[in-house]
Amino acid sequence: MTERSGGRGTLPRAVLWDMDGTLVDTEPYWIRTEYEMAERYGGTWTDANAMDLVGNDLRVSAAYIQEHMGIDLGIDEIVEELLDGVVRKVEEKVPWRPGAVELVERVRAGGIPCALVTMSYARFVAPILAQLPPETFRVVVTGDRVEQGKPHPEPYLTAAAALGLRAADCLAIEDSNTGAKSAEAAGCLVLVVENHVPVLPTERRVFADTLAGIDLAEVWATGD
Repeated sequence: MTERSGGRGTLPRAVLWDMDGTLVDTEPYWIRTEYEMAERYGGTWTDANAMDLVGNDLRVSAAYIQEHMGIDLGIDEIVEELLDGVVRKVEEKVPWRPGAVELVERVRAGGIPCALVTMSYARFVAPILAQLPPETFRVVVTGDRVEQGKPHPEPYLTAAAALGLRAADCLAIEDSNTGAKSAEAAGCLVLVVENHVPVLPTERRVFADTLAGIDLAEVWATGD
């Protein structure tokens, strides 16, 4: 799986993974927590509101919640309440996406490094990583460790640089427009597996129905 040919190579130099909606399907956990907050503080919330937050930086989501839910909490307080609720749910059960763990294992076995690039915060990521072998991800970039979150390219540029690579030599795996924009702007080819929201097609996005049985060489070849 590590075979290379001249030029761009037959496989990406690294695979950069989004987490929420891509590696794990935690969006229902976030949505349930949002509704719990609305009920707790007398706010209003809809499924359409929840879908607007998919893939966003947590502070951006908190500002949206503050405005649209109509609750009297500060941005940091909203972020912490969201994290508290979702971490509790993840500690009970990690909802892996179909084929995700198998693909991570196959990529690593082939000698290709993986990075996790998520807008979730480190304390939410920790219980998920605890369910995987140590150092599954050589680099972990979380939302509380970047200045600009997705859709800004900083998260993916940070991950690629930490691996000593150009983003253009990396494949990103995403499930949302926000995340795909971030990876694309950084220079990555993006494998999109839609989940809760539709993603717009572009020249730098390759679509698949599932990660199960995915052929990375075939995906990478589409970017030539």
